[in-house]
Amino acid sequence: MYKHTISVLAAAVMLGASWMTASAATPSKVGFLVVAPDRGFLGNQEVRSLVDEFKKSYTATLGLAGRDYTGVEGEYAAYLSRAAQELKQAGVTEIVAIPLFLSEADPLFKRVRPLLPAYTGGLPVRWAQAMAHDYLIGQILLDRVEALSEHPESERLIVVATGALDSASEKAIKVDTEKLVGYVTRYKHFREAEAVVYYDREAENAEQKNQEIKAYLMSQMAKHGRTLLVPAFIGPKFDYSMSLTSWLDDQFKQTHVAYKPEELLPHPNALLWLKKTANRETPPTVGEIGAVIMPHGSTQPWNDAVETTIQPLMAKYPIEMAYGMGDPRIIQDAVSRLEQRGIRRIIFVRMYALDHQMKPLTDYILGLSEHTPSDGHGGGHDHSASAPLQVRTAALFSTFGGYEQNPEIAQVLHKRIAELSKDPANETVLLLAHGEATDEGNDKWLAVISKNIDRIRQDPRWAKLKTIKALTVREDWPKEREKAVAGVRATIEEASKHGRVLVIANRLYGSGPYKKMLHGLTYEINEKGLVDPILTRWLEDGMTRLTAELIPSKSEQSANAHP
Repeated sequence: MYKHTISVLAAAVMLGASWMTASAATPSKVGFLVVAPDRGFLGNQEVRSLVDEFKKSYTATLGLAGRDYTGVEGEYAAYLSRAAQELKQAGVTEIVAIPLFLSEADPLFKRVRPLLPAYTGGLPVRWAQAMAHDYLIGQILLDRVEALSEHPESERLIVVATGALDSASEKAIKVDTEKLVGYVTRYKHFREAEAVVYYDREAENAEQKNQEIKAYLMSQMAKHGRTLLVPAFIGPKFDYSMSLTSWLDDQFKQTHVAYKPEELLPHPNALLWLKKTANRETPPTVGEIGAVIMPHGSTQPWNDAVETTIQPLMAKYPIEMAYGMGDPRIIQDAVSRLEQRGIRRIIFVRMYALDHQMKPLTDYILGLSEHTPSDGHGGGHDHSASAPLQVRTAALFSTFGGYEQNPEIAQVLHKRIAELSKDPANETVLLLAHGEATDEGNDKWLAVISKNIDRIRQDPRWAKLKTIKALTVREDWPKEREKAVAGVRATIEEASKHGRVLVIANRLYGSGPYKKMLHGLTYEINEKGLVDPILTRWLEDGMTRLTAELIPSKSEQSANAHP
C-alpha cells in the first residue's frame, strides 16, 4: 500500500497536481444502449433515425434483436456485441439499456434482458423501464386517436397490441396497453374503450387465437356506433405493404372501422422519451439546470413589480416565466424555451402563498403525478372536465412553493405596518389575504398568517398594538366571499370606533378588490404587498437547495468513480 501511494504521488509530480485532482473524482460515464426489435428494412430505418437523433445529445448506440434471437451465440449476438463495444470505445464505464418495447412482458424482450451482460465485455448494465410506463407514450396514442375521433361519446375505441405467446404474456401485455388506454380516456370520454392483444405468429395455436380475436373485434364493430381501431405496437415493417399495420388494415378492410396504419413510431415523443430516460439516469451539470417561475400574474404593473424580485437571479439561473393559474400551454412554452437553451432539469416554482396552492394541478401538468386535479380553484378542473394537458418534454422537474410559509415574510409585514403606524397603542392591524374555497384550506392560510403575527409581536413596538389579526375575503367564491367580507367589514367598523384601523394587503402585490369590498368604512391601507428582497432570497434559497439535491457531491462522485 505504501509503495502504491509513493508511485501515485510520483506520477502526480510528473504529470501535474491538477491531473491527480481531476482523475481522483472522475465520475463514471454512462452510455445508453437502445435495444430494439428487428423490424425489417423500413422499420429499422425509422429506429435508426430515432437513435441517430438521440446520439446527437447522448452517448448512445443501437442493438437489434429479432424474433429468431436464440441466445448468446445466435445471429443477433453480433449486433448487441458491436453496440456494447462502441460504447466501451467511447469511454463508457456503465451501460443503461433502454428497451424500445412497449412492455416488459414482450417475449422477445424477456429473452434478451437476462443475457445482455454477456455482450458488454464486463461493463455493468442496468435496464430502464419499457415504454408503457411513461405518459409521453400515452400522448402518442392520444395523438393517433385524435386523428380518428369525431364524437367520442358515441364511439368505441379498441387499442391493439401484439406479441403474446401464451395467456400469461397476453394478460401482462394487456395490462400495460390498458395504461395507455386509460391515459387516452382522461381526455376523450368514449362510449367504450378497451385493449386487445394479438398473438405472435410463433405462439402455439396462434392462428386459432388470432381468429378468435378477429371474430370478437368484428362483433364489436357490428354494434351501433363508430369504432376506432388504433395500433399500440412497434411491429414488423419491411416496406409499406409488408407491415403489421398493413396486415391489420387488410383484416378489417370490409368493415366501416376508422383506422390509420400508424403505430407508435415514428413520433416526436419517442425521442423525448429516450432523452427523458437518459436524463433520469444521469446527474445534470450546473449549466443544465434552469427554472420556471409561476406567479399568478395580472396587469403589467403587477407583473413588473413581481419581476423585480426575480431579476437579481437571472444572471445565476436560466429562468423563464409562466404567469397564470397553471396554464398548460404557457408552462409548455416556458419549458420548451429552457430546453432550447440546453436545460435538462427544471426547478418549477409555484410563486403562490402556500405550498399546496396549484400543486395538484402543476404536478399533473409536469408529469409528477398521475392524479388529475379536481378541487376547483386549487386545481382548476372538476370531475366532469377533461384532464389538463401535460408537457411534452424530456426535462425532469423538482418543485417548491409557498412564500408566505417563509418565516422571513414576517419582516416584510413588519415594514408594511411601520409605513402606516403612528401610535401602535391606538391602532388595530388587519392582515388581509385572498383566502381559499374550502374551510380547511382557508384555516391553513389563517394559521400561516397567525404564525407571522406571533413573529411580528416579538418586536416591543408591535406588542403595543391594540390587536393584530389575520383575515381573508375568500374572493373567488361568491357564497364564502359574502360571509367573509361581511366579517371583515364588521371587524373594521367596530375597531374604527376605538382608534385607527390599518389594513395590510397580505398578498404578493397590490390590494386586489379590497377597496371595493371595504367601501364606506374608515381605515387606512398599505397596498404594497409582499414584493421585497426577502422574496428574492426565498426564491434563491429554494433553487439553491434543489440544485444541491440534483448535483452529486464530490464524495458521491468519488464513490461512483470508475476504479
